[in-house]
Amino acid sequence: MAEPKLEFTNLSRLNADSVGEPGQRTFRILADSDSSTAVLWLEKEHLYELAMGIQQLIANLPENAGTDGFISPEREAPGLTRLEFRIGKLALGHDGNNGMFLIDAYDFEDANEEAATIRIWMDREQMTDFSDEALQVCASGRPICPLCHRPIDITGHTCPRVNGHANISIE
Repeated sequence: MAEPKLEFTNLSRLNADSVGEPGQRTFRILADSDSSTAVLWLEKEHLYELAMGIQQLIANLPENAGTDGFISPEREAPGLTRLEFRIGKLALGHDGNNGMFLIDAYDFEDANEEAATIRIWMDREQMTDFSDEALQVCASGRPICPLCHRPIDITGHTCPRVNGHANISIE
């Protein structure tokens, strides 16, 4: 695995967020470290899959994995770095040598490169909190029709399961 272009080793914030109205939202990951800030744009499905992957990874590791890990501060992004890009590829992992979890994000424009655009290091608690928040952000959109399992728009929903004869609306 190639070394990433930038690394965030001492996170002060890692949040999942959405911008816009349900049905028209865009999703992002907000990361702040000691010296840097990153805004990583992604699709709702990618955020959801990342959160589910985190939960699976944590479930398959011993309970003490990632609780007392350490990353050398020398690996931190140099100086004040402000980074914003659309994610083309994500990788998730746990480094058994240092006990920390990581997310590698690749810029959509550079998705064929071997080196990640950014690597974000975090402990188990940060990883769990981020996963829970990401799932909550994904679930806070439009309600799902109980019949066809498609989103119900603010203007209502003509459900194909009732052959268009019932207009289901948000109450």
